[in-house]
Amino acid sequence: MRATLSRTITSIITSRGLRNLRRRWNGLGRAFGGKAVVHYFHQPDDPYSQLAAQLLPALSDTYKITIASHIVSPPDKAAAPEYERLIKLAGRDAALLARAYGLKYPAPEALPKDADSGDTLRKKLGHYLSGMFFFEGEWYWGVDRLHFLEERLREARLVKKKDAAPIAPAKEVTLAGARGSAKGATVDYFLSFRSPYTYLAAERVRKLCEHYGATLRLRFVLPMVMRGLPVPGAKRFYITLDTKREAERLGMPFGTIIDPVGKPTERGLAVLHQAIQAGKGSAFAESFLKGVFAEGIDAGSDAGLNKLAERAGLDRTLVANALKDESWRKLAEANREELFALGLWGVPSFRVNNNEPHWGQDRLWVIEQELQQVNK
Repeated sequence: MRATLSRTITSIITSRGLRNLRRRWNGLGRAFGGKAVVHYFHQPDDPYSQLAAQLLPALSDTYKITIASHIVSPPDKAAAPEYERLIKLAGRDAALLARAYGLKYPAPEALPKDADSGDTLRKKLGHYLSGMFFFEGEWYWGVDRLHFLEERLREARLVKKKDAAPIAPAKEVTLAGARGSAKGATVDYFLSFRSPYTYLAAERVRKLCEHYGATLRLRFVLPMVMRGLPVPGAKRFYITLDTKREAERLGMPFGTIIDPVGKPTERGLAVLHQAIQAGKGSAFAESFLKGVFAEGIDAGSDAGLNKLAERAGLDRTLVANALKDESWRKLAEANREELFALGLWGVPSFRVNNNEPHWGQDRLWVIEQELQQVNK
């Protein structure tokens, strides 16, 4: 019964029909003569906010919108449990994004004009981070998700000039480099079976490594919540809806979900450990993630787990033996320790050889750039 309810509820929450209904409802004020208001939430010492603030003039010049800017405090510990690590990573990541989009970093002087205090409003509207844009019921994070906001504004016919170029188009893997050009390289892929962003990355990072001839090494860890790190409801809700639109952009199914937290994840990692040794780790990881996040397969049941394994080319004997073997736990902990030693804590994360690591499925284009440089 719980599985049926989970499939039904998540399918509704992530459906295009409900999203379009919300958009029409939230756009009623504008439809009847109101202003198109984009709220922007800025934290002065946040590297991502410093980048986003530089794009505010271009947004005003390109779209028929009013930007209401708000200064906010850092997120609370529940929303960002490893805040010191986040800030350190964000500085390095923001410098990378600045180069990619022609922005400046660091840029503490990049402050929005006429900003007011926004902590109360941010909480009321249902978010926790800074560098965030909010428009008619939906949130967009910084430079990385600005293309979704632009798409929305264009759909609402709020662009000033039809031929106006996007301000911050999405970055994506191209597979344009020579095949096999990174032979000898290794990509460490830190993953969790409860992370929808891991699902978005799994097939793409495999194909990326196959194209460039790199070895993909799966480094599985337990989910944050199973490691004692909290994931508040507002954060889970935002991640689910954000994953949905990213999945649509990538042409991937998503939204019929049975949360694998707890035993289903443990069972899945036990099988993954054996699947890696059998040379079918990626096949099983992709099968598991697609099953729990797009097909509503209950990995906590024997029937569900066997189905996920069999379509990855694993037989039931391997599954049964894997479930009796607890050795995966030590490996998961070792992977977690290495992830933390690299200055990271979340997944999916990636590292090419001994290069600096990168966090997030939306950094695979960086991994591609690094693979293209391996043997040059």
